[in-house]
Amino acid sequence: MLPPAETDRFRTYLLSGEDVLWSGQPKQGLALSGKDALLIPFSLLWGGFAFFWNYMVWTFPDAGQEPDWFFRLWGLPFLLVGFYIMIGRFWHDAMLRKRLTYAITNQRVLVIRGSNFTSLDIHRLPRIELSEHKDGTGTIEFDVSSMFSVNALNGIGWWVPALTKAVQFFRIVSPRQVYEIILKQTQG
Repeated sequence: MLPPAETDRFRTYLLSGEDVLWSGQPKQGLALSGKDALLIPFSLLWGGFAFFWNYMVWTFPDAGQEPDWFFRLWGLPFLLVGFYIMIGRFWHDAMLRKRLTYAITNQRVLVIRGSNFTSLDIHRLPRIELSEHKDGTGTIEFDVSSMFSVNALNGIGWWVPALTKAVQFFRIVSPRQVYEIILKQTQG
C-alpha cells in the first residue's frame, strides 16, 4: 500500500462510491526481464561495432588524405543508439517507473503514468495474466486490445518496459495478493 499522499493522487479520478482497495508502484531501479537475454547481447554487438567504427574513422584517417567527414558523421548516430540500448534504456525505464502508480478500486483498475491516466472497468477485463519473478515481484497484464498490438514488438516498449502500450502492473510486490483482489472484484 502506498502512503496516503500517493493514494491521494487517485482521489481526483475516483467516481462516486468508489474506494481504493490497493495501490502500488513498480519495482524501482534496475529491472531485467527475460527479453534481456536477447537484448543485452544484441546491444553489446551493436554498441561494440559502433564504438569500433567511430574509433577507427576518427583515429586512423587515411594517410595523406583529407578526413572523410561523411564516414565520421555517419557513425555518430549509430554510436548514440548503441549507448542508449546498452545503458540508457535501463536508466530511462527506471526514471519512467518512478512516475508510475497503480490502483485497484471496487470498480476499476487505474494507472497513472506521469500525466497520463488509464482506467479499465474491473468487470469488463477480457483477460488477466499473472507472471511471478524469482525476486518476489510480479507483473499483472490486462489484455484490453488485440493480441497482435500488445504482444508484437510494441515499439520502444519492447526495449523499455515502462513505455509498453499494454496496460499492466509491472513488477509489483506481492503480485499474487493483488491478483486475488482483482479476481474478487471481477467475480463480485
